[in-house]
Order: sequence, then structure tokens, then C-alpha cells
Amino acid sequence: MMWYAIMAQDVPDSLPLRLASRPAHLSRLHALQEEGRLLLAGPFPAIDSIDPGPAGFSGSLIVAEFENLDAATAWANTDPFVSAGVYQNVTVKPFRKTLPL
Repeated sequence: MMWYAIMAQDVPDSLPLRLASRPAHLSRLHALQEEGRLLLAGPFPAIDSIDPGPAGFSGSLIVAEFENLDAATAWANTDPFVSAGVYQNVTVKPFRKTLPL
């Protein structure tokens, strides 16, 4: 098992699409967490604020453990945010956690 960073960029004005598919998106993340495979996950606010309001979000970052790059990519490509059109592109890269120990 290895960590993989899943970095996604939203389409413009993605907030309504995000809100509609957020429960299904979070469900998959909770499943990873319950399996002990989620290091972190969260969105990038579109403005410099913890609560960007109507400005919404510009993308997301998920760092999770998978068997290999193909498995991580397959998981990322079946995210509800992908099928709902929230993300305009998704990049998956191997990630080596160094700190904290």
C-alpha cells in the first residue's frame, strides 16, 4: 500500500454541483477513513476564507492509501464529483508522507 495525492480542479461556478453531489462524495471518503486509508481530504476555498460562501471552491485534495497508481486513479475517476461535472480535471500522483512521523 502507498499514499496517493488526488488533486482536482473544479469547473467555474461549481458550487451548485458540489452541493448536490456532496453526500455521495463524503460517503466514499468516510469509507476510506473507516478502513484507515485516509490521510486527509478537503476542498480549496475559491477565496482566502475558511467559509467562502457563494464564491465556492476551486478544487479538492485527497491523500489516501491504495494498492497502486491504477487503483488510486480508478477510485478518483469514479468519484461522484467527477460524474456530476464538478471537476474539470483530476490528477493522481504517488505521495510519500515524510512528516509528521
